[in-house]
Amino acid sequence: MKKILIASLIIVMVFAMTACGGGSASSGTTGNGTAGADSGESGDDVLTVGFIYIGAVNDGGYTQAQHNGTLAVQEYFKGAVQCIWEENIEDTNAQATQDAAARLKDLGATVIIGTSFGFGEPLYALADSDGYKDITFLHFSGGNINETNFGNYFGAMEEPRYLTGIIAGLQTKTNKLGYVAAYPYTEVKIGINAFTLGAQSVNPATTVNVVYTNSWYDPAGEKAAAEALLDQGCDVITQHADTATPQLAAADAGAFAIGYNLDNSAIEGLEDAFLTAPVWHHDVYLIPAIQAIIDGTWKPEAYYGTMADGYVDLAPLTKNVSDEAKAKVGEISGKIKAGAFPIFVGPIKDNAGNEVVPEGTTLDHAGIWSMEYLVEGVSASE
Repeated sequence: MKKILIASLIIVMVFAMTACGGGSASSGTTGNGTAGADSGESGDDVLTVGFIYIGAVNDGGYTQAQHNGTLAVQEYFKGAVQCIWEENIEDTNAQATQDAAARLKDLGATVIIGTSFGFGEPLYALADSDGYKDITFLHFSGGNINETNFGNYFGAMEEPRYLTGIIAGLQTKTNKLGYVAAYPYTEVKIGINAFTLGAQSVNPATTVNVVYTNSWYDPAGEKAAAEALLDQGCDVITQHADTATPQLAAADAGAFAIGYNLDNSAIEGLEDAFLTAPVWHHDVYLIPAIQAIIDGTWKPEAYYGTMADGYVDLAPLTKNVSDEAKAKVGEISGKIKAGAFPIFVGPIKDNAGNEVVPEGTTLDHAGIWSMEYLVEGVSASE
């Protein structure tokens, strides 16, 4: 326990020192990062882009990955784009979301980007309201889109999730894998299923235990969920949760950790535990989208990035990954990027024994996003 607390303090200190831009970590604070004044851009020429974050920009996970994309945008456009942001906005609070958007608009933002699922409905409502019809909205996750000023973006995280399953299936000694998950929501189930199928492709004996935290961002709850899974005998812990606390819990117990969002291999305490992580490169979408806004050619779309275009990827495999796992991941990763390895191909059964994908059937995008089941071998507790 003491080791986890110390490591957690270290993580906060490290990221506090290294995070760029941004305001304080208190709820509702606006941070900003401006490019150098030598860019030659006048105030009227600068596009102000506002981001709404569920966590802090130095959280060591989800929000920091989002913010890395923001900083990449700012660096790419130099003085032509100014990024501002609101941290620690509860995505279950519609009024807080709309208030954050109003503050960003008051500061000059003409593009507002919501970065967590729960921001979608409140921002979508704003998009067609008086005072916001000239604002361009981009939203990460969910399905909202209109014909004028609200676009949506996400990615095929099932691709790198499958690869992490391969690694876990070859690394486990107990054949029990642990998964800290936010909500029993379609996006999360897709990831759990992809991870499980990847593990079972190389080790059919593997099972996956899932504990839901019922929150996207809950460091204490994520840690408790990981500890519960470790108590169940799981020796590889992965997650669809926002912070690095499940990874730290795994390391403290002598288990392996597969992260999410960021490459956390350099965090003190994870040297002998961290294997890899499925990661996002948000700038791959944001830079061309913002360029189109500047050019006046942007139109609402539902973007779905892949490993082939670099929007989703796998963090570098560490020294803790076996040579066998590295070779297998290299083989399958190449096929995925070439479009020759779909993730969900029948026959697939759910964890109640029902055939949900017949033999010879490959799920398309609509089929994947209709997934309301967990596959055979998964046990979940809410």
